[in-house]
Amino acid sequence: MELKLYFFAMSPESRESFASRCGTTLGHMRNVAYGYREPSTELAVAIERESNGECSRRDMFPDTYPAKWPELATEKEGA
Repeated sequence: MELKLYFFAMSPESRESFASRCGTTLGHMRNVAYGYREPSTELAVAIERESNGECSRRDMFPDTYPAKWPELATEKEGA
């Protein structure tokens, strides 16, 4: 799922909590969700973890995830 759709489907309070659990600020998470900033690899992992996999690293880095996470390049989609 696209981070923007996931993030803005939450209540404002939930967005702030989500950003905090991901280790970032609400403002930075908003910038990432809108595509103004690319998430760091650490933030992408946190987003995937805190969204229970709904926003995957593959979705956030469709062209470069194999270089960032080689273990994902060998996993089958949806596995």
